[in-house]
Amino acid sequence: MAMLKKTRTIFKTLNPTKPSFKSISTFRLLNQEPQLAETHDPQAPPPPPPQPSPMPPNPAFGSPMYNENWRSPIPSSPFAQSLIPMALNQWSSGRMAALTETLDAQSLMNLFSDWTASGKWNEMKQLFETWIKSLDKFGKPNRPDVSLYNHYLRANLMMGASAADMLDIVAQMEDYAVEPNTASFNLVIKAMLQAMEVEAAEKMLERMLQSGKGSMPNDESYGLVVTMLLKQDNIDAALKYIDLTLKSGYMLSLSVFIECVRSCLTKRRVDTLVSIIERCKTMDQNRALCPTWNLCNDLAQFAIHNDSSKLAFCSLEFMARLIARGENSRPPIFHSVDEGLVVSTLATAGRTYSPTLLKASWQILRRCLDQKKTPNPETYLAKIYAHASLGDLEGAFRALKELETAHSNTATDEDDNLFSPFTSLYPLVVACCKKGFETLDLVYFQLENLSRDNPPYKSVAALNCIILGCANIWDLDRAYQTFEAISSAFGLSPDIHSYNALIYAFGKLKKTAEASKVLEHLVSLGLKPNAMSYHLLVDAHLINRDPKSALSVLDEMVDLGFIPSRATLRKTRRRCIREMDYESNDRVDSLARKLHDMNVRWSLPSPSVDPPLATYQLLLWL
Repeated sequence: MAMLKKTRTIFKTLNPTKPSFKSISTFRLLNQEPQLAETHDPQAPPPPPPQPSPMPPNPAFGSPMYNENWRSPIPSSPFAQSLIPMALNQWSSGRMAALTETLDAQSLMNLFSDWTASGKWNEMKQLFETWIKSLDKFGKPNRPDVSLYNHYLRANLMMGASAADMLDIVAQMEDYAVEPNTASFNLVIKAMLQAMEVEAAEKMLERMLQSGKGSMPNDESYGLVVTMLLKQDNIDAALKYIDLTLKSGYMLSLSVFIECVRSCLTKRRVDTLVSIIERCKTMDQNRALCPTWNLCNDLAQFAIHNDSSKLAFCSLEFMARLIARGENSRPPIFHSVDEGLVVSTLATAGRTYSPTLLKASWQILRRCLDQKKTPNPETYLAKIYAHASLGDLEGAFRALKELETAHSNTATDEDDNLFSPFTSLYPLVVACCKKGFETLDLVYFQLENLSRDNPPYKSVAALNCIILGCANIWDLDRAYQTFEAISSAFGLSPDIHSYNALIYAFGKLKKTAEASKVLEHLVSLGLKPNAMSYHLLVDAHLINRDPKSALSVLDEMVDLGFIPSRATLRKTRRRCIREMDYESNDRVDSLARKLHDMNVRWSLPSPSVDPPLATYQLLLWL
């Protein structure tokens, strides 16, 4: 090594103007052998001509855009109309070119997944368009798959591409031997949803149904088309695709389910809505579907208005589910069903003879009250009505017992109709006399047995229902015996409703004298007759064709401060005309004038304005 250094110094000294020689190598064990020149043999055959260099790949193989991009792999036309500065575009073009040289299909898929999360739709679109026109590291055109194309479709959709542009992209997939799948068609349908192209979406869905397994519609496909149809109020076509969704076993999305419920409510499709809800309840994946709380209330009101017990039961079931979810959530959300709504559902259960709705209504009310509040009397009366309509006399009298236990001490004289068999408890009276004396005797003996239990149950209101039921079947003897049994067998005291029921029984058989004696007897006992007592006595005289006596009772009634009902005045006026008693007819007119002078209001719109006398006369003639 020292010798070599000295030799290099000598050469520099001898030739200072010429460049210095470079050493071949400084490795110690490097063998340097000269290559001998080949001698030419004149008798040897001439060497073969050199082979031509290979041609580039066929542009038509694998990429239809390869021939457009062979000389200029990075197009410059997209930036001609761009508003981005040229320097930034050039930087982006260089970056895109670098990415296309290093990324394969899988790496590009991972990059697109990251860009999807960050919303880089424009970069995704440009990179895909650049990558698909470029060559890979082996010099072959890049081959996209359906997943890459779906990312490209999504980028175009998010950038506001039209449905026609999306269809062109799907058609372009066939040029690359790529079959579009369900996700591809769903992205196209989403573009159609934005433009509300309903017919095109339906055709696309039919194409998916006819295409094959790889692109069969799923729950998202059906949901998009159903949403468009419901927004166009085309509920029949929407129900067809909902039916296909359920038949295919897919889950119905919550938004589609809520929109379907609203559309059925708007179009008053009760049976259709019930069938959809029932079918969803039978499927595990759709069993958890539940509308919002406000929509459940609208659903219940709609079911009550249309007397649909099944739909009312579904609405209460949805409410119970929402109540349970709210209680289990953190923080808890407390829902409560309006008691007036429960009263309406109980009445619907009575009208439609639905024991299921009756049970559900009472259970959800008790859960909402949570043993902290007693239900209102109207709720118990609705329950009595429902049991009586179903013919469940045991349940009806059990509800009557609950009513008496909860509100017997709070009832006032002004609210004396709470236990009246003529008004509140009349459905129970009708149920007691449904099969005549057979049902009445059965109820009476059951009450007699309950009075001997421990603790005993004794109810004047229940016995009053039996008295009035006997009067309804014209059985005066049973009515009178039941009235006497109140004090003799049950050890109770008859109330004003007991005497009124007995007056009604005498009056129905034209025994007006006995009816008048009943009224005199109760006054002598210190009981105060109510308006119903005088109305029943007037009816007794009218049945007996005695309008003069009826008018005398009306005068006495007015003098005591009671106001006769319009129905009573109409019946009196009609009896006077039929009996040709014009004098009594004039007395009825005089009574109407008297009521006018007393400023009695007859439920007119404006209570501050006195109604004219002609109004009363018109009401009497109705």
